Amino acid sequence: MTREVVSVEELASLSEIADLMETKRIKRVPVLHNGKIVGILSRADLLQVLASGGAANANEESDRLIRERLLSELRTQEWANSAAGNVVVSDGVVHFWGTVGSEEERRALRVVAENIPGIHGIEDHMIAGQHYMTPLFPAA
Repeated sequence: MTREVVSVEELASLSEIADLMETKRIKRVPVLHNGKIVGILSRADLLQVLASGGAANANEESDRLIRERLLSELRTQEWANSAAGNVVVSDGVVHFWGTVGSEEERRALRVVAENIPGIHGIEDHMIAGQHYMTPLFPAA
């Protein structure tokens, strides 16, 4: 454990997070939204993004705006409170990660994403189950 907690804001880019983890030699980093923790990002989470192709992104600013719109919409949905942090947008494709409570929630997440301008596709990496995972992270 450490006394000096290093954290990132919700909209930190993948490269910023990776650089921080490398320079501070840490394996996990808390993710904050308005000063409150919304998830924890681990090295394994970064590997998931790399495996999905989410790190190679020439449209980072566009993806960041799409993600902001999607997260903003998800925050208005009471049922989406645990899923909102498990979203990666890469080249206009939304990647949902983590666990959802039901197949209905999975479909609802897809519907919300399909209604956001600029989204070219949706990749579903979620697992349906009774228990929710801690939100992973926000990446550009």
